[in-house]
Amino acid sequence: MFPVRRISRLLTAVGLASFLQIPAVAAQSSPAIPSGLAGAFLAGSVAVTSSDFSQIAQYYDRALRADPANQGFRELAMQGHLLSGNFERAAELAGLARADGALSQVAAVILQADEARGGDFDAVLTALDEGQQTGPLTDAMARAWSELGQGSMSDALESFERVLSERSELAPFALYQKALALALVGDLERAAEILSGEMQGPVSLSRRGVVAHISILSQLGRNDDALVLAEQVFGSTPDDDIAQMVLQLEAGQAVPFTTITSAQDGMAETYFTLASALVGDRNDWLPMVYGRLALALRPDHADAILLTAQLMERANQFALADAIYASMPDDHPQHLAARLGRANALYQSGENEAAIAQLQDLTVERPDSVLVFNALADMLRREERYAEAVEAYASAVALIDEIEERHWVLLYTQAIALERLGDWDAAEPVFRQVLEFVPDEPQVLNYLGYSLIEQRRNLDEALDMIERAVEGEPDSGYITDSLGWAYYRLGRYEEAVPVMERAVELLPRDPILNDHLGDVYYAVGRYREARFQWRRALSFGPHADLDMDLVRRKLEIGKDAALAEVEAEQ
Repeated sequence: MFPVRRISRLLTAVGLASFLQIPAVAAQSSPAIPSGLAGAFLAGSVAVTSSDFSQIAQYYDRALRADPANQGFRELAMQGHLLSGNFERAAELAGLARADGALSQVAAVILQADEARGGDFDAVLTALDEGQQTGPLTDAMARAWSELGQGSMSDALESFERVLSERSELAPFALYQKALALALVGDLERAAEILSGEMQGPVSLSRRGVVAHISILSQLGRNDDALVLAEQVFGSTPDDDIAQMVLQLEAGQAVPFTTITSAQDGMAETYFTLASALVGDRNDWLPMVYGRLALALRPDHADAILLTAQLMERANQFALADAIYASMPDDHPQHLAARLGRANALYQSGENEAAIAQLQDLTVERPDSVLVFNALADMLRREERYAEAVEAYASAVALIDEIEERHWVLLYTQAIALERLGDWDAAEPVFRQVLEFVPDEPQVLNYLGYSLIEQRRNLDEALDMIERAVEGEPDSGYITDSLGWAYYRLGRYEEAVPVMERAVELLPRDPILNDHLGDVYYAVGRYREARFQWRRALSFGPHADLDMDLVRRKLEIGKDAALAEVEAEQ
């Protein structure tokens, strides 16, 4: 699959990932605020801080009407409109910036996309020739796609080859784009050779790239090869869009090549690939910028719809996420993924019951979908409705013909729901099945090991699991707490002290960890420090797994006496 981390590092190296210093403009603008605009500016500044793109557009538009020459207001209004989905207004503001000789790289890439969107490839090339820079990758790919848009495949190929020879670090990106261009003009053989790595060296592909490769093989009459590739990458129970392709291939039908259908689509693919590669920091607007540009050029780009909506969810812009998900064409194979996305966005916005109801309705519409039952089960588990979650997980697992390693997360969350429901006899074998697939996964080792410790079962094995988990994630406060608690349960109190102190250092405000540290201090006779930690636990509570009344009794009468009371009541 496509080496996203490698490409992300590559983009940083060539300077692309750092050229959009988006939120900084607001602070730079403040000294220039004319009298009377304080309200709009302050509201806009708050909107920038919270990534409320619709509000950014609204308030900086208002400020800009009163102070049209303020470049900072214009820049943020432009970005707000782009990210909230008003591409036309964003392009208008970018045009004003160019006319004023104050063209930022954000504005430049918006204008590039706008010109490509309208098929004005002469304008794209003229801007590049005049030094209007949007970034190393977008400049290079825009030239090639614009030349193809003008009808000159030979010039486009020369441009792709120039990137390959002069910027070898960009080769994985350029080779993929070149293969798409060849497939677009009908040279399917050469496209397939590039994507297979037979022509110009290995090419690592994203999910979307693999889909393109499958369709190209099918167009060449190589359905058997396409089926092998689909099985290798997506397994026996793929997502709906892949399953549909597999059915066509098995029926001997030719799967159409639709990854791109025009030079404009090629540019959209450029922006989408960048959006995918640059996903990183939660507050980074850059991937969303490229996602929006991809959708401006190709509104039905299913993968861009899903990615951009997910990024909006991460930015807590749930209404925008819902609108983007809703733009998925009803007849597209990934329409179900968009429906699931809308339910998740609704849940993230706080409409928990409505989100669950949507997923329950979907299970009726799609009783054959693993994804739907899995999503419902996860949501019910988060709501601590464990009995219903267990039922939904069971339905999801029952729909899988053959359990494979890639299903381990589904099995793991099923086991968690069973454990939380109190059915350990059913949960333990599922946890152990997961470990057969991922024997060194720290979260699984920790959960199973901690559960065994709590039940005083297989203590040596449990300790070994937790120690391996700590080796895998040494900076996890929860896993470190498990190790300290294991030592405590085994009566190795002195060993437990530094480990539990490290856990609280990693997660100082967690009530469970502070309570555990108090218990450990009490066990080694450090009673004053134990009381201090129990008070901290109460101050950070409540917590679903913390008995606040028991902690209060430990403070009042001591841990041993408090536990004796609990035992007497049982």
